[in-house]
Amino acid sequence: MTSEKTDINTELELKQIREELELLVEKMDNALKEQHQLIKLLHPDQKISARNLIRYLALRSEDVRSLQDRLHTFGLSSLASSESHILSQVQAILERLNKKYQPSEISTCTYEMGRRLNQKKSDKLFGSKKGKSIPYLMVTFDAEFSEDYLLIKSLLEAGMNVARINCAHDNKLIWQNMIKLVRKASAETGLPCKIYMDLAGPKMRVSVLGKGHLLDKVDLNEDQEIFLAEKNARFNKTEIVLGCDEPNIIKQLIPGHRVLFDDGLIESIVISVEKGIARIRIKRISGKKPVLKARKGINFPDTQLTLPALTERDISLIPFICKNADLVGYSFVRDVSCVKALQDTLAGHKKRPHIIIKIETPEAVKNFPSLLIQGMQDEVFGVMIARGDLAVEIGFERLSEIQEEILWISEAAHVPVIWATQVMETLNKSGIATRAEVTDASYAAMAECVMLNKGEYIMEVMRSLRDILERSGRHHVKKRYTFRPMQIAKDFFDTINREDNKTQV
Repeated sequence: MTSEKTDINTELELKQIREELELLVEKMDNALKEQHQLIKLLHPDQKISARNLIRYLALRSEDVRSLQDRLHTFGLSSLASSESHILSQVQAILERLNKKYQPSEISTCTYEMGRRLNQKKSDKLFGSKKGKSIPYLMVTFDAEFSEDYLLIKSLLEAGMNVARINCAHDNKLIWQNMIKLVRKASAETGLPCKIYMDLAGPKMRVSVLGKGHLLDKVDLNEDQEIFLAEKNARFNKTEIVLGCDEPNIIKQLIPGHRVLFDDGLIESIVISVEKGIARIRIKRISGKKPVLKARKGINFPDTQLTLPALTERDISLIPFICKNADLVGYSFVRDVSCVKALQDTLAGHKKRPHIIIKIETPEAVKNFPSLLIQGMQDEVFGVMIARGDLAVEIGFERLSEIQEEILWISEAAHVPVIWATQVMETLNKSGIATRAEVTDASYAAMAECVMLNKGEYIMEVMRSLRDILERSGRHHVKKRYTFRPMQIAKDFFDTINREDNKTQV
């Protein structure tokens, strides 16, 4: 009797699971119908990915944690690694629960197709490479590279697939020399290398307008009140007055909003704003010295600034970038209009680099799915998790959560991701890695490309990172963990067998 009751309960539970899954499929289908007209505007090669993305977002709008637990209990897929083929995975579970589908009803976006689409787009963005088990490697150049052919050749031989040029620094002559040496080294070694050029966007930097302007720095204390002013505002030069090199920013501030300086090391809050001058109070100073120097960065994480993502300088560089680059990085992206502006600007050029949307603002995070949909008007594009500015803008506490969500949603859209900022930075600068950055580097295996900055120990970083990524890559594909033989497990049984043999002897 107890056995029969258990069987009945099991059947009822499985029936409920099936009903919940069918309801999820209905919600995914409804979401897709609502976006039907939008999908018609996308590039033909992006439509399968767009449909999968919308279905995934519909599912992730629901709380399915209880359902996942029950699926796992019955030995069924818990949907935890199904970003690239969400409907196909749900249908596969329903088939195990005896739901019958007509062949025309089965989703064509399977696990295999999701992997194939992602690989195809990665190859188109970043080119071919030898090491299929690890992400592409991108290295940021600086002016020294323009005169160091042997270093560039060595980086290619060590695994560099993409050379990054930051247009916020140097000039066209230096960039041209860098590109020339990359092309030469690539031809000599037979190793392909893409050229990536980063548009600077509106970069906010500190200027010292009042007290301390002769030294271009000011001493600060916590709880101290100072001023931020537009350069044309009337202010007292005997007070500590800071400016921003981007005009018309100060008047957009609102009391209660935060202003961060020097990568977030100094935090302040706006007290009042009047006639182009903001009174701010220093809340926290986390650096070793309570000093703020000119040209350090400013972030306004709480303020929705009205600024063009494409500056006049960016626009002036577009012809050079189109002629020389394979990829163009797009900074300070906030919403769909930003992406459309660059797409429209590039449309007038015969040769166009593929766009890499950099996610580094709270608005970009909030609008991320819409940014992907807009990007899908192109045949292929990519996403960079610009973790430096992003951490400052959204708070370091949220970075881990947000970078994972970006990876998941990008996988659902089959969009390649670049994992950027401070990867193995301590090793790069000092020659010794920290435990934390080794762990961080292992997570980079979930992205399609990893960006490194130039440093004194860049060759050591390349070797170490490849080793870490190869080891991590054997354990998972994207965020799906794979069960390769674990040496720890094998050693355990080898030890047991040796002990047994000793006992028998």
